[in-house]
Amino acid sequence: MDRAAVLCRFRADLGAEKLAAEHGFSFSSETLRKWMIADGLWRDRQQRKSIHQPRRRRECVGELVQVDGSEHWWFEDRGPQCTLLVFVDDATSRLMHLQFVESESTFAYFHAARAYLEAWGKPVAFYSDKHGVFRVNHPGALAGDGMTQFGRALHALNIDIICANSSPAKGRVERANKTLQDRLVKELRLAGAATVAEGNAFLPAFIADYNARFAKAPVNHKDLHRPLRAGDDLDDAFAWKEERTLSRALTLQYDKVMFILEPSEQAKAAIGKRVTVVDYPDGRLAIRYRGVELAYRTFDKLRQVSQAATVENKHLGAALAFIREEQLRRGPARRSDRAPRRRDQHNPRLFKVG
Repeated sequence: MDRAAVLCRFRADLGAEKLAAEHGFSFSSETLRKWMIADGLWRDRQQRKSIHQPRRRRECVGELVQVDGSEHWWFEDRGPQCTLLVFVDDATSRLMHLQFVESESTFAYFHAARAYLEAWGKPVAFYSDKHGVFRVNHPGALAGDGMTQFGRALHALNIDIICANSSPAKGRVERANKTLQDRLVKELRLAGAATVAEGNAFLPAFIADYNARFAKAPVNHKDLHRPLRAGDDLDDAFAWKEERTLSRALTLQYDKVMFILEPSEQAKAAIGKRVTVVDYPDGRLAIRYRGVELAYRTFDKLRQVSQAATVENKHLGAALAFIREEQLRRGPARRSDRAPRRRDQHNPRLFKVG
């Protein structure tokens, strides 16, 4: 294929510019576009549109709940940009749960999903996009079972997670987002809400008014939400879990901290084996082997450095020791209190079940 033919595969206006500049052919972009359409090299906007046929609503409340995060200037210039997590029932378009969070992260969805389950019970399935919280998108993720941390939590509670292939496929929550970005922004302005906390306090009244106006009656009035059972441990389900291999010295490293296990019989039996680090949203951390929690302590690398530094610089060493003491006193910094890590949004660690 010669260069002129290649140029004809450009957009019509760009193709016309290049043909005139490089080959001396002077045609209007509209003329070139018509020729390209006739030769099958160009499709107009109507022809390029994908066809998305409407999907029937599910019949029952709790059968399918659409979930999405909408980043927006919800408080306009009065407060920070943040994300609204939106849970919409597919059968009725009812807002089931709204929650303002700093960003769309795994721990944010842990908090929101737990609040949903405690209010309504367990739906049959959540329906989401392909955000990294819901689906492993990293092309090199070959190990593990393919579950994200959020997917593992739902699996433990016998709730399905379905990822839509396109935005129109989850149209109910997308349309709800557009309505919320109009109505909710104005309502927050009238209420004078300027922070995430104030916004969350305002949401229950807004949800009740919204559902009274826009929710539809379900085809079948049966509620498919299942009550939480005695065996449903929400603390355990909504915790970040990773596996580590325990060294012969009874040590492992997690979140840039080295942990030393107490030399119990259970710990010695786990040498060379995979143990599970359970990182709870409230700051607690547990290390388990075959369901048994193992006692541990942290190895304070910074204190060792500060002792050596004290010889050369007493003031610097004292400052480092003081900082470390404060860190230990306050407990480990929570991931939910920091900016979300890359693994949390785009490359979630895999958790191998079993």
